[in-house]
Amino acid sequence: MKLNSTTRRQFLQWTTLGGAGFWLGCQRLAVQGRRLSPNEKLNIGVVGVANRGGSNLSGVAGENVVALCDVDDTYVRAAAIKFPRAQIYSDFRRLLDRTDLDAVVCSTADHTHAVVSVAALRGGRHVYCEKPLTRTVSECRIVSEAARHGKLVTQMGTQIHAGTNYRRVVELVQSGAIGPVAEVHVWVNVKYGGMERPADTPPVPEGLHYDLWLGPVAERPYHPDYLPRSWRNWWAFGGGGLGDFGCHYMDLPHWALNLHHCSSVEVMDGPAVHPETVPPWLVLRYGYPARGAQPPVKLMWYHGGKQPELLAAVLPEEKAADKKGAKQKTPWQSGVLFVGEKGMLLADYSRHVLLPQQQFAGFAPPKPFIPDSIGHHQEWIDACKKGGTTTCNFDYSGALAETVLLGNVAFRAGKKLEWDPAQLRAGNCPAADQFIQHQYRKGWQL
Repeated sequence: MKLNSTTRRQFLQWTTLGGAGFWLGCQRLAVQGRRLSPNEKLNIGVVGVANRGGSNLSGVAGENVVALCDVDDTYVRAAAIKFPRAQIYSDFRRLLDRTDLDAVVCSTADHTHAVVSVAALRGGRHVYCEKPLTRTVSECRIVSEAARHGKLVTQMGTQIHAGTNYRRVVELVQSGAIGPVAEVHVWVNVKYGGMERPADTPPVPEGLHYDLWLGPVAERPYHPDYLPRSWRNWWAFGGGGLGDFGCHYMDLPHWALNLHHCSSVEVMDGPAVHPETVPPWLVLRYGYPARGAQPPVKLMWYHGGKQPELLAAVLPEEKAADKKGAKQKTPWQSGVLFVGEKGMLLADYSRHVLLPQQQFAGFAPPKPFIPDSIGHHQEWIDACKKGGTTTCNFDYSGALAETVLLGNVAFRAGKKLEWDPAQLRAGNCPAADQFIQHQYRKGWQL
């Protein structure tokens, strides 16, 4: 679609953000959204209204939800019962044709995050988008730049960021409780992938607009192994365990240690690469450069039942004993372990502990200096109305999501990546470009 009010220089800047040839045209160049008073309500369109989308819909239910979109008629009709004044759509592009929208919530599968978010941002709408921000690194950079260019309010759906536990962990790290940190371990007990692409071709269920669900992805026959819940198993649609939980758990060290783009990523252990499906387990090592006085950081990622060897040695013991009187180790199926010069800090979504415990007996934590969140969705809503920003805006979350996605790129490319974030490429591995850059079928463009 034709861009209005843009110069050739602006056009070239936009089209080269994600690599040569990627067109960002959708409606018009974004302009800053209207400023509302705190008593006014945003006019919000919601794309993807069930499962995770249902939770996000509830998070913005206090505003004017004027449009609902889902590729499954059953889902959108069910949501419309709660929002009878909202108009319903199956194609998000028709929803974005509306002229009364202030903001858009995107809760689709990963492979359509970018086309929805960029179209909304280019149309001047504030955006709340689920994690990871996109399916590919190039899409992620384009979405982030579109938000920055339009000066729009954004928030990535890493809801755990709004919890009090993460805030207390960040305060401990940043106040120096465990000293400078050069090593972090992040593990998640989740498995995806490990299957073959289905060969049978069952009929598309009535009411499912399957071609719209595919969106920019190359055509393939419908199968229930893809949707509504299993799309993360497949490279075409998602990023497996890393894509699902990386932005949640790596968010904590990124926040606490002021990490931005990584400088390298390599696979330390993993299964053979499959062209269709994601790895059921994976061990990665990310490298980050020094930040001022803070040292370079090595971040280890594990999923699919893999955990750091260090964990067993440092796990705190439960207070209660088993029937034989032996103390038991506390299960930390998923978590983050900061290794500092003065000690360690172990955390998950809801708890944290300084280690070794005897070393920190009587330790007084710093007075809280990070204010409690008003709510992850409410942060975004208030910033849309009053101006300002959010804690997981696309500047912060874009770099986080790019880093997460690069782990899958390194796995698929089969080589350590020396990452150049400015050029959006791994100079030492041209073969990685095919996994960094998005490739859309005919008729779909950014």
